[in-house]
Amino acid sequence: MNRGDQSAAGDAGNGSGSADGAGEAILAVEGAGPDWRTRARVVEFVVLFLVAPSLLAMWMRPSMIFPAIWSLAAVCLVVLLRDKGFDRRRLWNATGVRPRLRLILVQWGVASVLLAAGLWIVEPERLLDLPRRRPEIWLLVMIGYPVLSVYAQEVAFRAFFFHRYAGLFRSEWGLVAAGALVFGYAHIILQNWVAMGLSTVGGVLFGLTYLRTRSTLASCVEHALYGCFLFTIGWGHYLFGGSMLK
Repeated sequence: MNRGDQSAAGDAGNGSGSADGAGEAILAVEGAGPDWRTRARVVEFVVLFLVAPSLLAMWMRPSMIFPAIWSLAAVCLVVLLRDKGFDRRRLWNATGVRPRLRLILVQWGVASVLLAAGLWIVEPERLLDLPRRRPEIWLLVMIGYPVLSVYAQEVAFRAFFFHRYAGLFRSEWGLVAAGALVFGYAHIILQNWVAMGLSTVGGVLFGLTYLRTRSTLASCVEHALYGCFLFTIGWGHYLFGGSMLK
């Protein structure tokens, strides 16, 4: 890691630095030109984020969803913690939340209106289905989803992905787009296009937040807001095992 990278990583811990500086820090590439390490990263990328979800989708059952998420997150976390070039502060970095929070809330508010309107148009019978029919399950989801699912996903698809594969892309937008696409594709295990589409869009938002803040907590807050709203308003059927049972 060169001096610019070390300086950017230090700024991350203080919550300072411009958005461009954040992007440059995450996109910094060690070394130059393709070599065996680059090829190995490409193979790793394909296996973890394309082949594994494809295979899991063939045998996935609702009871396997959380173990699959936790297993991926555990592998990614071990790799990050063993990587001396990774700034561990990014696994939380609470100072990165506040500067981004207003934008997160504004975007979430607009998106919530659009998502509610969309569901009312295509499946009005599902509006507020979970809190109306099973309020106890809804409450458990509101508490458990951010803790048991969101953080694990953000470690794998933001902290790990953005650090591990930044060198494979020439721009931050390429990195964000790739991260969003693999995040959406990972939801193939839910066996429906709605989950994949919503997750791809979410992947863009969460990826940009992580890139600008270098804070896994910031992307977790955003992810949890959208996820809890989707489960509340009625889209949640597509985002968990219920969609597999048809």
